[in-house]
Amino acid sequence: MSEALLKLEGVHTHIGAYHILHGVDLVVPKGELTMLLGRNGAGKTTTLRTIMGLWHASQGRITLAGQDITARQTHEIATSGVAYVPESMGIFSDLSVRENMLLAARGARTLDDIDTTRLEWIFGLFPAMKKFWNHPAGKLSGGQKQMLAVSRAIVEPRQLLLIDEPSKGLAPAIIQNMIAAFRELKAAQTTILLVEQNFNFAKQLGDTVAVMDDGRVVHSGSMAELAADESLQSKLLGLSLGAHQ
Repeated sequence: MSEALLKLEGVHTHIGAYHILHGVDLVVPKGELTMLLGRNGAGKTTTLRTIMGLWHASQGRITLAGQDITARQTHEIATSGVAYVPESMGIFSDLSVRENMLLAARGARTLDDIDTTRLEWIFGLFPAMKKFWNHPAGKLSGGQKQMLAVSRAIVEPRQLLLIDEPSKGLAPAIIQNMIAAFRELKAAQTTILLVEQNFNFAKQLGDTVAVMDDGRVVHSGSMAELAADESLQSKLLGLSLGAHQ
């Protein structure tokens, strides 16, 4: 396993009166794609939001590249090279694709400030972004909105991407496009922590996997090993995921 870029040690998160995370231990190796799996309500989204500082850990420690970020504010975590793509995608519907991208490029005041080579690379991953460059983001299809959400996250180099269910509700052809894009990101040594329910998506992309249940990580290891072991899938997730393509 590669060295850890992100580590969670005994992380607890409370939201109001609710105790959601109960001592999460998680290691995300540098340059790899880690899948975060689990039943609905297991705490996966809360884990991403806690890492991003949108909710603060009430106990435990979160480190990024050896630096303690547990108490940092969201904007501080973002400026340290972390991008978050929520399940809701978080795009600005009234703005154009171009304007959404410019807002996400923190170091750019105008389009001329965005790295042209990187922008062309993104267009290669998601050709629809170039095609609909001047269209309102709210007019895009669901799959195109997801492409825009990921494109915004990678418009500048990031050391870590946090992505929540990128294939949810997408057509199979769009899912394959997304898989190809994430493979390119992996090839570029981008570190990714990805929540996903589509097991076929997960097994094609994941290097490592962590499975959550009731606010804890109950299994971690190789994605390939979990994909090959239907009895373990059933034990951890209550069904044979191999049958759910």
